[in-house]
Amino acid sequence: MIKKLYVGNLPFDAVADELREMFSAYGRVISATIASDRETGQSRGFGFVELAEGAEEAIQALHLAKFGGRNLTVNEAKPREDRPRTGGTGGTGGARGGYSRTY
Repeated sequence: MIKKLYVGNLPFDAVADELREMFSAYGRVISATIASDRETGQSRGFGFVELAEGAEEAIQALHLAKFGGRNLTVNEAKPREDRPRTGGTGGTGGARGGYSRTY
């Protein structure tokens, strides 16, 4: 069964191939991605790895492991709808304080 893992606290210069290589020691890697900012294209410091098998072993071995001078956070990814929404403006903020004009 394919499991998707969240990998946090990545160095900002990490690339997906490094994730793929690191996790391939625990099972067949289906995909490895690093989240990037939509506007700047810079890494957001986290990513996701999908494994066909070996996810639990990878979590046990790599959670808090050092990578690029940082301690990784590795756990099973949670679906978007299950995550609490925190911070931000809820989509109504901005320069106009949440109001829109129609001309």
